[in-house]
Amino acid sequence: MEHDLLLRGGVFLGLFALFAGLEAVVPRRPRALSRTRRWPTNLAMTVLNTLALRGLAVLLPLLAIGAALDAGAQGWGLFNRLDWPGWVELVLAVLILDLAIWAQHLVTHRVPLFWRFHRVHHADRDMDVTTGFRFHPVEILASMGLKVGLVYALGPSALAVLVFEIVLSGTALFNHSNLALPGWLDRVVRLVLVTPDMHRVHHSIHREEHDSNYGFALSVWDRLFRTYVPEPKAGHKAMTVGLEWQDERPARLGWALWLPFRR
Repeated sequence: MEHDLLLRGGVFLGLFALFAGLEAVVPRRPRALSRTRRWPTNLAMTVLNTLALRGLAVLLPLLAIGAALDAGAQGWGLFNRLDWPGWVELVLAVLILDLAIWAQHLVTHRVPLFWRFHRVHHADRDMDVTTGFRFHPVEILASMGLKVGLVYALGPSALAVLVFEIVLSGTALFNHSNLALPGWLDRVVRLVLVTPDMHRVHHSIHREEHDSNYGFALSVWDRLFRTYVPEPKAGHKAMTVGLEWQDERPARLGWALWLPFRR
């Protein structure tokens, strides 16, 4: 699709600015480390991940949206064999892709090799809008490979994949933000979407809490598969975010990139 990168980039930057501004005005928790200490590393990871995906595009020219276009041209995938209305296929494709991301997230916690890379995300001592894109490049590349395979199997439209990509990145920024929502609003929103308070439980230092609430966009999967934990035991203000490294090491780029290879 033409201009999809500009559209996704524009939405991403707009939502990043919105949630970064809101969490500065109405923060949910005090910070363990300052923005100036953490943000350079988290932003640098975003640049590295973008470069890694551009490099992958050289070897695998058809990333998610390109794969949808190719599957449509070849008639591959489930939806390309069905004659359902476009809006039905779009809704189903977004739901299935979101469920797949939920399942992938659960696997990264349950399989030790995958957890070694995913813990780079969890090692962040604060949870704010930049945590939403703090992932190790190896995990980003593996996630894209899975997504491309699923797109070929499903055969969704390029529009459906674009909508999903925008929803996924937008909700990741939202539910990682250090934003204090009114209690009533949080309860209403989390009936459908994962809220910052719901996802913050997932970033608890305690294993039984960070092995819960795997959703990025829709909250229904955790309720359906009984991985939903409504609140941290210590409360949102007193809970410890991060893993065992409760010092400044997680804020160092080199340390974070090398973390999966440490014993």
